[in-house]
Amino acid sequence: MSTTIKTAKGTGELAVRPRRFHLTLSFLLANAGAVTFAILATYLALPWMRELSGLTSLPGAVVLVAFIAIIPGYLNVFLLLNLLAYRQRPPELDLDYPAVSILIAARNEEGNLPETLRGIEEQDYPGEMEVIIVDDGSTDGTLNYLRSLRQPSPHVISIHHQGKAAALNAGLEAVSHKILITIDADTFLHREAVRRIVARLLSEPECAAVAGSVLAKNSRETRLTRLQEWDYFLAIGAVKRQQGMYRGTLVAQGAFSAFRTGVVRAARGWPNRIGEDIVLTWALLNEGYQVGHEPTAVGFTRVPVTYRAFFRQRQRWARGMIEALKSHLGIIWKRRRFASFFAAVNLLFPPLDLVFTLAFLPGVVLALFGYFYLAGVMTLLVLPLTALIVIVMLRYQKMVFDFLGLRIRRNILGFFAYMLFYQFIVSPICVVGYTRELLNLEKKW
Repeated sequence: MSTTIKTAKGTGELAVRPRRFHLTLSFLLANAGAVTFAILATYLALPWMRELSGLTSLPGAVVLVAFIAIIPGYLNVFLLLNLLAYRQRPPELDLDYPAVSILIAARNEEGNLPETLRGIEEQDYPGEMEVIIVDDGSTDGTLNYLRSLRQPSPHVISIHHQGKAAALNAGLEAVSHKILITIDADTFLHREAVRRIVARLLSEPECAAVAGSVLAKNSRETRLTRLQEWDYFLAIGAVKRQQGMYRGTLVAQGAFSAFRTGVVRAARGWPNRIGEDIVLTWALLNEGYQVGHEPTAVGFTRVPVTYRAFFRQRQRWARGMIEALKSHLGIIWKRRRFASFFAAVNLLFPPLDLVFTLAFLPGVVLALFGYFYLAGVMTLLVLPLTALIVIVMLRYQKMVFDFLGLRIRRNILGFFAYMLFYQFIVSPICVVGYTRELLNLEKKW
């Protein structure tokens, strides 16, 4: 069985079954390697569990060791093996490109929109690009700036402040093309970004959406932005590559993603949730669609400059994941191919972050005084795995940057600070987000 797709060169055959066989084999081998590592780690951790059970209980010791060392090790080995086996054919770029709509939701973005629109104007996309900007009740000069633009100007829609989902849905009603691209109002697109993300979507008939590669734009502003630069470049990029390889990307992020307009409309647009892009992506996967990722379609977005803004952003992301689980938990047992597995893995993150925050962090403090109950030799097993993942991702990202004529910024101090301290900052914030969503507390965007 094969799926026929039309290209500028004629009709080509996209062999679905051979690719599925390759992906299934890669998935099984990566899981086998990860499970083998987990079994070996469990055996080596038995003395640690017995020692720890004297302070808690045997079940408590098993849970602590599992979530501090064994499960993180399993997930890291699985990720590493998938990255090493990463295979994704480059998209066919010699296409008859269709007209696309670019949708931007903006609130108080007067300072960011000029650069964002410049990035759109400089695109090398050969087809028509319709730009729709929805002003979500801005209180600065955003709306006046948009109305002052000379022709050809974007289609501007103004609504009372109702949140990002409402703004996107207002824009969705005005979309006139079959392919829809969302970008944030502070996202600057590489000149080839639109062409590459559309090419990926066209080359994947089973995909309802494709997530672009989003990187930090303002990494030189503060120490915090320097840390986030590596998070986007390495960790988020690695997860996106892994999930995109299996067409099971769990977040087609609003900052830069392409969608089939009809599918989004059939899903009734973006839900009124704090993680509207996460929940929509899960809704598409739940309906049996696939979601891909194109690492060479690059957009640069502004990351939070202050700790307060960073706290609010990461708390929103954590809440969005719980919203997706609450709304579409059935995706796990509906057997939506690889997406079901990745969705099930997300169930592990709340207890992983909780144990890291409430047990491992105090364990690190105790280790400084010579008490290695929770932060001992076994926990160091994860470090070489993390280092290998970083090395592989640096190689992949350098290839992408070289290909696009970009240069990786020198940020060595930020890199080591990221490797050593970033998780200590992020996990407690995630725990707060999970807790607020599970308790149904007030949502603030």
